[in-house]
Amino acid sequence: MIAVYPGSFDPLTKGHLDIVKRAVTLFDRLVIGVLDNAGKNTLFSLEERIALLREAVGGVQHVEVKGFDGLLVDFMKSNSSRIAIRGMRAVSDFDYEFQMALTNKGLYSEMETVFLVSRGEFTFISSSLVKEIFRLGGNVGELVPDCVVRALSGKFRNR
Repeated sequence: MIAVYPGSFDPLTKGHLDIVKRAVTLFDRLVIGVLDNAGKNTLFSLEERIALLREAVGGVQHVEVKGFDGLLVDFMKSNSSRIAIRGMRAVSDFDYEFQMALTNKGLYSEMETVFLVSRGEFTFISSSLVKEIFRLGGNVGELVPDCVVRALSGKFRNR
């Protein structure tokens, strides 16, 4: 069975990687879908986010990274998947994720959403928080893979 783990991953965090490593043990194949949302102002381009994910998950078997735009359900169908993986960090994530799961189910009746609860050490990590800490000169090495630290250094050095 093929599962899809969608997200913007701007940037990828160790929390995201934890979800990837756990999800790949539950399914035959995992497709990480990197969303190209023109309405969202991302720090990293779609190509950069895909490259960072590919570098970070390079050693994990049965994982593929692809970019997409448009509806998640269309991306899932194009990848022969009925399972969407979503990470939940806190109760505050539930309302949004629940609404999205129901909406997607209405658009694609065969779709199921599997929620993986973040490990305790990752519950506070968000991509927005990582960018803010780094922008203010803080160390994010414990929150993101090394490739992301290097990429952040390049982005903020150029500003």
